[in-house]
Amino acid sequence: MAAGAMTAGRAKVAILISGRGSNMAALIEAAADPAFPAEIALVLSNRPDAAGLARAAAAGITTEVVDHKDFGKNREGFERALDAALQAHGIAFVCLAGFMRLLTPWFVGRWEGRMINVHPALLPAFKGLDTHARALAAGVRLHGATVHLVVPEMDSGPIVVQGAVPVGDDDTPDTLAARVLAVEHRLYPLALRWLAEGRINVEAGRCRIAGASAPAGLLIAPAV
Repeated sequence: MAAGAMTAGRAKVAILISGRGSNMAALIEAAADPAFPAEIALVLSNRPDAAGLARAAAAGITTEVVDHKDFGKNREGFERALDAALQAHGIAFVCLAGFMRLLTPWFVGRWEGRMINVHPALLPAFKGLDTHARALAAGVRLHGATVHLVVPEMDSGPIVVQGAVPVGDDDTPDTLAARVLAVEHRLYPLALRWLAEGRINVEAGRCRIAGASAPAGLLIAPAV
């Protein structure tokens, strides 16, 4: 099953944020290249005070707010308003970038194969929050980031791409987070490129990337 196909011209992408939008900025920077197969057409937040909105506006990106608080416990009403905004802007693909709302199966189904998320861990390990502290507590030697297609189950969709960093004995959650964030900023534009180019195919729950080759080399930590 093809996860996405190129639309006429550059595919229109919406980024959903709740905070400062660090990964949003990486996507905007990548899409500033006219050769990139997608354009960031909308930055949408569920919080009117999200710092990323100002960053997006400064980059000339259209921004909108659909405040979840306006809908109380009506998750369907909130998500229908989100979907309406995306449809109004002709959005082809959605990138979640620190969007702190659990999405219902209805919304995920509407965007199946066209919505990706970046997670600060090597999934399926350390789903959820506080991934860096949990990785350190578990004593792992490798940690990293994952971009995956979004499914109704949290942090469980088919994996598009992963990147790893070694974990040092003197690492703290903050130092580890900084190195992983640099990986996220490399992976997310790459995954969006593949999605917009129609190169991601899902077979038996696994992503196959057309034209990709197996990586060479070996990463061992600690160094030997």
